[in-house]
Amino acid sequence: MFSRTLLQAASLLPFLYYTVSAQTACNNSPSLCSKAYNNVTLLGAHDSPFLRDESTSFSTSGNQFYDSTEQLDAGVRLLSAQVHQFNDSNGNTAWHLCHSSCDLLDAGTLSSWLANISSWMDSNPNEVVTVLLVNSDDAPASELGAQFKSSGIEKYAYTPPSASTIPTTWPTLQSLISNGTRLVTFVASLSTPSSDYPYLMDEFTFIFENNFENTSPSNFSCDPNRPTSLTTTSAAASSGRMFLMNHFLYSTQLFGIETPDTNSINVTNAQTGTASLGTRISACSAVYAKAPWAVLVDFFNVGPAIASVDAANGVTSATGRKSVSTEQVEENDSGVSRAQGNMLAVVVAVMVAVAFGM
Repeated sequence: MFSRTLLQAASLLPFLYYTVSAQTACNNSPSLCSKAYNNVTLLGAHDSPFLRDESTSFSTSGNQFYDSTEQLDAGVRLLSAQVHQFNDSNGNTAWHLCHSSCDLLDAGTLSSWLANISSWMDSNPNEVVTVLLVNSDDAPASELGAQFKSSGIEKYAYTPPSASTIPTTWPTLQSLISNGTRLVTFVASLSTPSSDYPYLMDEFTFIFENNFENTSPSNFSCDPNRPTSLTTTSAAASSGRMFLMNHFLYSTQLFGIETPDTNSINVTNAQTGTASLGTRISACSAVYAKAPWAVLVDFFNVGPAIASVDAANGVTSATGRKSVSTEQVEENDSGVSRAQGNMLAVVVAVMVAVAFGM
């Protein structure tokens, strides 16, 4: 009797294994595991490491209220950043994450940021993460690759079959996870890919974008903007590139200085409404007969932007996410003067640069 019971229990093991496996979530949803990488819509944090919070005295140059690992916790799966060469007073150079200029907003070294992402990936083994670096000072692949290697994140890097040819079939999220190649990296731009670091992909070989310097909702468009060789939507669609949809606004300040717009962010990142994220995803999906591969937003938590991305992916019950406030992070009363002072510092810096011909 006992032996028969054991045999009956053993016969249930394959079923139990299948049930558990079927519920394994990839990027917070079991339904995304079987989808090809290029057929999933990723929520992207524009200028991910540049914060508007207490750590930066609520810098008006900041694009996000929460840091990169908090973004990942909340469902962001594409992190973008600007890379600049930083020169210290002793003549040493390093690759830093800086917003336009390291004098304006410096988020530290590229290697430190990548190390934090690597640690997060260590703790979240079923998540595929994409990093998009804006190569502001034309760092060669060898120097960028060295930062990936020293940070420890290189172990997760996905390498495409070719550095110059778009894959006819991208791997599924589950394949990337199973193969331990859960980090996909693009660089804008990379003039000469490196055989030593083949996972650093030139962005515009594989991706096209719409316009990104928008100051009014009426500026939003599905038309390709970069690479400049693509001049029509049909050319972009037939190129085989993935569509990165920029969806954020700038507000124009004194002397024409543009800063990330927070006044309209509740509408910009909303799922419904004129020029909202959800509305623009739907519009561009109609143009290209598929949803964008990724959407890039400022202040991702407001909206919340993830709602529109879930809708594009057909995800109704995401798992494993941590909740963050959907409100703008406001400074306290004593911080108002700091924010105003920060903006004044930007203006003064520009005026000094102009006066001295910098």
